Amino acid sequence: MIIAIPTRDNHVDDHFGHCDFYTLFTIDDNKNIVKTYRLDSPEGCGCKSGIASILQELGVKLMLAGNMGTGAKNVLEQNNIEVIRGCSGDINELIQSYLQGTISDSGEGCSSHGENHVCSHNHA
Repeated sequence: MIIAIPTRDNHVDDHFGHCDFYTLFTIDDNKNIVKTYRLDSPEGCGCKSGIASILQELGVKLMLAGNMGTGAKNVLEQNNIEVIRGCSGDINELIQSYLQGTISDSGEGCSSHGENHVCSHNHA
């Protein structure tokens, strides 16, 4: 299983669509990290950049994210990538918390998308 985390300065980027890069963790059946690597973010806002299909092609099954609009979450899920929102902090601590089963989705979408935001999401 491969897990992606939007990253900035070794922490979860609070806005997945503008992260510096994605940290990808390959996890084996025993919940051990067997590989960690970086995927640079494509140009433009994440929700319209095609990142969901790129992540899917790489085998990503889960994204641990901070804030995320409903539109972006839907696009990721349409590409068979589960999303857990409300994550924060150091990415290495976060992945360990996930592997220990202590992470759950906040159920909250991104509320910071106003008229001046570069991504437009259709919040349902």
